[in-house]
Amino acid sequence: MMKKLGMTHCVASAFAALLLAAPAWAESVLDLTWSELIPQGAPAAAPPPVVHDLSQLADTLSAESGPGMAQMSPAAPVVQALDGQAVKLPGYIVPLEVTEEGRVVEFLLVPYFGACIHVPPPPSNQIVHVRSELGVRLDALYQPFWVEGPLKVEVSSSDLAEAGYSMNADKIYAYESPEG
Repeated sequence: MMKKLGMTHCVASAFAALLLAAPAWAESVLDLTWSELIPQGAPAAAPPPVVHDLSQLADTLSAESGPGMAQMSPAAPVVQALDGQAVKLPGYIVPLEVTEEGRVVEFLLVPYFGACIHVPPPPSNQIVHVRSELGVRLDALYQPFWVEGPLKVEVSSSDLAEAGYSMNADKIYAYESPEG
């Protein structure tokens, strides 16, 4: 009996050691910032347009096309080395497909609130086309989210904008600042 207990203890200890070492084996997730989606030497993304006069905002929203809503750079250069990397990127969700249950399962992830809807879309290298099986509740879209999954360098088009990257999200959760 004592020998069996010793063997069980050894197996349990070995299993515990494997569990502790597992993170070293697991694929690490690269914590990205939006500027890291722009190749070195390429022009930086322009800041979003500022609308101080609400009448200008109304004009922009009512324009279905034209310079007010034209994408800043629909074929911006991308970082090829990110293709296939597991990444984590914060951003805002612009819905493309919503289920009958009110969950957004296909969307554009963008760096600032209102991109593609209230202001012209950012350059394509600042947009990630995301698909998710679970999705995000439609009523939660006013807050930023972290989105994790394998990033693809892949152009995709929607009625709203061109995206330079795509992802099938493994995780989507509310944004919390890394500082605390």
